Amino acid sequence: MDNSILDPLAIQSDSKIVFLILDGISGLKVDGKPGTEMQVANLPNLDRLAKESICGLLDPILPGVTPGSGPAHFALFGYDPIEFNMGRGVLSASGVGFELTDRDLAARINFCTVDGSGNVIDRRAGRIASGIGVRLCDKIESAVVVPAGYEFNFLPEKEHRAVMILRGDGLNDSVQDTDSQQTGVPPLEPEALSPEADFTSGLLKDIISQIRGILADESPANMVLLRGFAKHKKYPSMMERFKLKSLAIANYPMYRGISRLIGMDLNPVTPSIQTQIDALENKFNEYDYFFIHIKYTDACGEDGDFDGKVKVLEEVDELIPRIVELNPDVLVVTGDHSTPSKMSTHSWHPVPVLINSNLARIDPVEHFDEISCIQGGIGRQPSVHLMGLVLAHANRLQKFGA
Repeated sequence: MDNSILDPLAIQSDSKIVFLILDGISGLKVDGKPGTEMQVANLPNLDRLAKESICGLLDPILPGVTPGSGPAHFALFGYDPIEFNMGRGVLSASGVGFELTDRDLAARINFCTVDGSGNVIDRRAGRIASGIGVRLCDKIESAVVVPAGYEFNFLPEKEHRAVMILRGDGLNDSVQDTDSQQTGVPPLEPEALSPEADFTSGLLKDIISQIRGILADESPANMVLLRGFAKHKKYPSMMERFKLKSLAIANYPMYRGISRLIGMDLNPVTPSIQTQIDALENKFNEYDYFFIHIKYTDACGEDGDFDGKVKVLEEVDELIPRIVELNPDVLVVTGDHSTPSKMSTHSWHPVPVLINSNLARIDPVEHFDEISCIQGGIGRQPSVHLMGLVLAHANRLQKFGA
């Protein structure tokens, strides 16, 4: 999936590119509904856009492979999701603005609920309010004791999400996640996956034991799950690779973190989808490339809320004319992965994509959904190929070869 051939071909121009990413966009039919969430939703503006675009389906990684949000987004941005894969901890740390060094080990945290036997009964602790998460992070950070020469940070992201950063010598990220992503079982131990990680594993086991005691009197967030252990490394920026001055209009910390790692500027967090589009309108003359991330489709899918996901899709559809009126040279609408409410989790199913441009070869697709788009001219592609198509439609690629 190496697409580094794009880097020397990319050129600067005054063309504008908008990526509208509906996280967890597509789904599956459920009993009692006439179709998937996208088919049931009333999407007149997206359907009209599909009729004026070239459409298709994207596999975030490879057919049959269920992606995490990190690699799925890296692929959309034109970065090989396997080569550039990283633990989620680095993305979370970057998202909250923590300046990582090569002595740091980061892990993504979920506050969770365990029962009297220590079994996980809610992996997200009822999606506690962000203010509660801030209080719990402060409580943990002030009470955990680590060996001399090491530093411990425990920072809130949003709602039940947080990030832990250990700083010190000899830390290794080859450690098993403690989140089995199942309920009815206890958290896993952070076992070392290589001999080099034995010290780190022991340190983490002690920290987790301390946190268990610190949260014992809390409800519903009385335990934590750790995943995505990772060390920091540098990534080439969107400007270095594709000559794109880029802005991320994303509200959730992890997606802001991904954007920051590849050199995007970050728009201030906004309170709604509507204000995200306000930001696009206000900054449209200042940047070449805009990444607009809509989280609520994914959140509804993870909660098994079919009707809620339909409602979010319809809310986004109502805002499409405002984006179209800006007349970007290329408008892309797609998702990072599928989160069917039927499954309440990420899935391997491909996601629909449309590329609207006056250079697009219009295809017969009349509806923007995961079933109709397979008829489109893009066909079925790995997500990492999308950036090449977008740059081409924006007249930002030179000819290859003589």
